[in-house]
Amino acid sequence: MDTSHFPPEKIRNIGIIAHIDAGKTTLTERILYFSGITHKLGSVDDGTTITDWMAQERERGITIVSAAITTRWREHQINIIDTPGHIDFTAEVQRALRILDGGVVIFDGVHGVESQSETVWRQADRFNVPRLCFINKMDRIGANHRNALDSIRQRLHAPLAILQLPLGEEHEFYGVIDLLKMHAVTWKDDPGKDNSGQNDSGQNDSGAHPKVIDIPQDKLDEAQLARDALYEVIAETDDALLERYLSDSAIEPAEWALALRRATINNQLFPVILGASLRNIGVQLLLDAVIDYLPSPQDIGVIHGTNPTTHEPESRALTNEAPLAALVFKIVTDPYAGHMAYVRVYSGELKSGSMVLNATRGKKERVGRLVRLFADHREEIDKVPAGEIDAVLSMKQLYTGDTLCDPEHPLLLESIQFPSPVISIAIEPVANKDRDELSKALMHLAEEDPTFKVHTDEATGQTILSGMGELHLEVLVDRIQREHDVGVSTGEPQVNYKETITRPAAHIEGRYVHQSGGRGQYGHVVIDVAPGKGGSGIQFHNQIKGGAIPTEFIRAVETGVNQAASAGMMGGMSVTDVDVTLLDGSYHHVDSSELAFKNAGAIAFKQAFKAASPILLEPVCKLEVVTPEEFLGDVLGQLNAKRCKVEATEMMLDGSQTILGFVPLSEMFGYATHLRSITQGRAMFTMEFDHYAAVPKEFKAVHHG
Repeated sequence: MDTSHFPPEKIRNIGIIAHIDAGKTTLTERILYFSGITHKLGSVDDGTTITDWMAQERERGITIVSAAITTRWREHQINIIDTPGHIDFTAEVQRALRILDGGVVIFDGVHGVESQSETVWRQADRFNVPRLCFINKMDRIGANHRNALDSIRQRLHAPLAILQLPLGEEHEFYGVIDLLKMHAVTWKDDPGKDNSGQNDSGQNDSGAHPKVIDIPQDKLDEAQLARDALYEVIAETDDALLERYLSDSAIEPAEWALALRRATINNQLFPVILGASLRNIGVQLLLDAVIDYLPSPQDIGVIHGTNPTTHEPESRALTNEAPLAALVFKIVTDPYAGHMAYVRVYSGELKSGSMVLNATRGKKERVGRLVRLFADHREEIDKVPAGEIDAVLSMKQLYTGDTLCDPEHPLLLESIQFPSPVISIAIEPVANKDRDELSKALMHLAEEDPTFKVHTDEATGQTILSGMGELHLEVLVDRIQREHDVGVSTGEPQVNYKETITRPAAHIEGRYVHQSGGRGQYGHVVIDVAPGKGGSGIQFHNQIKGGAIPTEFIRAVETGVNQAASAGMMGGMSVTDVDVTLLDGSYHHVDSSELAFKNAGAIAFKQAFKAASPILLEPVCKLEVVTPEEFLGDVLGQLNAKRCKVEATEMMLDGSQTILGFVPLSEMFGYATHLRSITQGRAMFTMEFDHYAAVPKEFKAVHHG
């Protein structure tokens, strides 16, 4: 492979994001094939895809870890991150979005917007990622691009620039009308013939050579109306263009394309492309649209961060000459290469063998070998210039979210925030001799995946694994057994409850006095507690005046409060959403110490918690169930029995019903089996953690343990 470097304006860093099973991995395989990176088409069904290289990915037919791939198209370099669609792996999508310049969001031509496509769209909104929409599976029975477009407008409220109309419907879909160029592009000669031609080596190479033809006569009027509508939405984003358009001045297609590029980069419009990636239709035009409309690193321009020494905001220009600023967005433990960190370079150059500062950890480290990634194989390179995404090997002190920078010009980029785990299982090795190996495996997995946590239950001595959902934990356990060759047994999944208070408690004292001959211990604090905002955790406020407690002991009080909160009061569940204010106290000039004030803080918090009407909180998930209409009553009845609060039911494009609601996580273990049994396997559901809510009093006794 050629390992030369492209200038930033000729690079596209894109993510392929969508609902599970919308065809992300299939599309990525086609992109690699038609851009010449691979010479054989992989199949998700056969388990021969390039980007799904993990054993469980190939077995389950889903993407779990985002794979980075480099490819070329029209003398541009495209770095693609193929991300998971399953909600349990939402952190993978989130960290990919953090470092991408643009995204391709895939929608199913039959179902339109699905629950997870809505989630990833909102995440992309949060990171201001410009997007193209690819309506896939246009060859399926029930596919209808108008219905899919309506669902995008209604559920995502997205302003669309519709660039194409379909030629043929469902299994007779054979091409598109390009509305900017006003010609048609087809992928086969005979619309009635299946598009699955094979070459001499048995490879499906139909779709490799799309044909440009005139727009069919019977579609001309529709195409002209659609083109005028496209011109109007583009003109509305550009005052100068709008003026020329309204005065009937001649505007070239290239000018429309340039204006659409600006509108896309500013998130004013989202261009829409049609296709059927499994049958190789539309892939080349999608690649053209990536080059034409999605931003290059040059378009993103300046990156902002803070100076870790002065804490003042600073910025870096995207040039190779600027001081280095790079973000580690993913860690992988590779069986051959060891510790591998994926890095996005925002400014300067990351050079093999150079000394860099890890601004997140305040440590200098020498850069190891650098590699460019082609999913499951890699090419060694000498440097990673500004704008690129590549990987660095043999730097064991790197973690997700770390900033690498020039030691002479330190800069800390905004780190990546991940949600807390909501479900736990106990895990232990089958053979006692494997305890150390299990610890190593868990340590490696924790480096790769920041959304799961491991701790030891002090009461039982068990190792507890916590994650984002049942599938998340299943995959982690599977990886321990396969990749690290450690046999393990697990307990039943347990919900991660939390505790909080419902009313304030004022002027609560905590006093720690200990005499044992020689120097004693003395710490005395007075605190207030009050309910905090949902999701705020423990907020500590210091209002000590006049030196009632010396400054050096304040941090110890906060540590004591936090330790007491994390241990929990009612049943070992951590305390959250409490505002703690340190008001007063006293100290002894000889006997006071950090330990004494830490203990005093913990004692005060425990007393205050008991006095503030504590309650138990449980994780509540946002739920979406899609079911054929004839089973709607049964599904709703079952959800009602599971304490689900149904918010709405909506009729889908294909006549099925979507149920939207909120349900306690504790009620949903084994739900997949129950749902299959009452809908003859025809319904499906997705859920994601949304918030914590009070456990009803009648359930406390049942769930307390």
